[in-house]
Amino acid sequence: MSSTHIVDLSGPVVAKTYRSWTRGEPRREWSVLHHLHRHAPGLAPAPVSAGLDGDPPAVTMTRLPGAPLDARPGTPEVDALTTALRTLWSVPVAAADPWRDDLAFARRLTTADWPRPSRAVVVARRAAADWWDGPDPVLLSERPTVLVLGHRDPNLTNYIWDGRRVRIVDFEDSRTSDPATELALLAEHLSARQLDVDIVRAAFEVDERRLRAARRLWAMYWLWLLRPGGPAARRNPPGTADDQARRLLTLLAG
Repeated sequence: MSSTHIVDLSGPVVAKTYRSWTRGEPRREWSVLHHLHRHAPGLAPAPVSAGLDGDPPAVTMTRLPGAPLDARPGTPEVDALTTALRTLWSVPVAAADPWRDDLAFARRLTTADWPRPSRAVVVARRAAADWWDGPDPVLLSERPTVLVLGHRDPNLTNYIWDGRRVRIVDFEDSRTSDPATELALLAEHLSARQLDVDIVRAAFEVDERRLRAARRLWAMYWLWLLRPGGPAARRNPPGTADDQARRLLTLLAG
């Protein structure tokens, strides 16, 4: 996917400059960093300074020790990731950030143009259109019983492993969410294809129906991202969209 920011790691602190900020990304990240520093110090970078009204805006934060998780994290890393998620989800949810559903992300697949689609993509898009007549959209439109502070960007490179614990970075998309949605986002993220998501999932009590429905939704979104000219298409090898279409069909059939 195309980068939404530039990160300067050359100094003792990290300077993050935003390439786009129409959705309030800098202010959101700055607010969440303060919130986490207050309620779960050490889980994320500590806020240092911010130029939120700049053009472009920027946020400076402390630098975390360690390196991003690789594509195939081992058992210690997965256990530490689970602990980090549990800590994040224990943080109070901000009252000013009301929950809202994610259905618009699934709608993008069925409304977007797709020139010369393969047979796998045609079948997957047809199945995605039929999905809207089933029970999943109704379920996902209902406010969850359990709400958490969601990271919402579970690229494995956003989890920093120092050999002992995992810390989390990149909160520009963070907002109120729920455990099933957060696990679905992780399970369906393209970077996590070699992650044993079942180990992470087993550590939490979640609504299995909601988790299954959310995984379908985010698989649809990823197929949309992989469309010709899409933000994820040019960063992945040929055939990735067809693989994603088949993955979506498997999820819809399950």
